Amino acid sequence: MTTTAPEHGAAHAYVDPYAVDVAEVVWPKPADSDRDMDYLLPPPNPAERLGLTISPRDQRRIDLHAALTSAGIPPYPDDRDAIEQLSALSDNVNAALQRWLHHPR
Repeated sequence: MTTTAPEHGAAHAYVDPYAVDVAEVVWPKPADSDRDMDYLLPPPNPAERLGLTISPRDQRRIDLHAALTSAGIPPYPDDRDAIEQLSALSDNVNAALQRWLHHPR
């Protein structure tokens, strides 16, 4: 008994959607293209900012999340406890952690 392989012709050719040069693509204009589409909301007013500050521990936690993500190691939700423990450490320890994460490979 022999098996037959499916035929691959022009109709089944692989199409790479990223092979198109973006400069050659003509995108349709939106109906309301006369309006400035850059800002969906008005720019923020600095006088209306809240006078809240973030705690150093929270700032270290946010910085650690950003450093891990930019190093290609996005933290999983299960890593929350470890990140909380690391952000409780001193500024010097967190600076060393971020320096190690940003070190070029």
